[in-house]
Amino acid sequence: MTQRTVVVVGGTSGIGLEIAKEVVGRGDRVILTGREQSRAEEIARSIGDGATGIAVDISEPETIASSLAVVGEVHGLVLAAIERDANTVREYDVARARRLVTLKLVGYTETVHALLDRLEPSVATGVVLFGGRAKDAPYPGSTTVATINGGVEGLVHSMALELAPMRVNGLHPGIIGDSPFWADKPAAVLEGYESRTPGGQLATMADIVGATMFLLDNHGVSGTSLNVDRGWRLT
Repeated sequence: MTQRTVVVVGGTSGIGLEIAKEVVGRGDRVILTGREQSRAEEIARSIGDGATGIAVDISEPETIASSLAVVGEVHGLVLAAIERDANTVREYDVARARRLVTLKLVGYTETVHALLDRLEPSVATGVVLFGGRAKDAPYPGSTTVATINGGVEGLVHSMALELAPMRVNGLHPGIIGDSPFWADKPAAVLEGYESRTPGGQLATMADIVGATMFLLDNHGVSGTSLNVDRGWRLT
């Protein structure tokens, strides 16, 4: 089988890093991005010869095209770069909200736009946009996050139509118990969330990696938003 190249935006830490490792582990090449060139290169070296690291800051959309100019043919794209923001209507921080909207909605879209001439125009090419369950399960302080993740779902529909035969899908993680953000939370906090899943366990980073690879690879899936949360909120 011909070696394929997958770009993982936000691949220097957390779930993005685990996805990058999986791509290389199965014999393909990964180009992972982070804000700092030195760190992206360091992380790529730690993964192995199949990994390359470059600096891309998707919160600065005007710089994305030039940052991605070194990238050649691409067979898969994962947009996993995120920031967390606690913002409410009553105490609204416009600067923080604007940054997050720019990063995920404008930054995600411009990344796809910048790579269009190198994304193989084939049903074998998958694009995965990361959103989150806050879009339909909001919590106090999720004003911006919930709005943006709903916007990601809209982007998925629009891009899937415009970019066919390439496939575009959204992945919306729930609470990921072993992720860097959640793993250090007090046990009582995690137990409260675990109790709301049918099996009494939270989704893991491995669950998200597996779902991402499915969306990259399965030729029959496009325009879909996939929740990965082990049935959280069903009970």
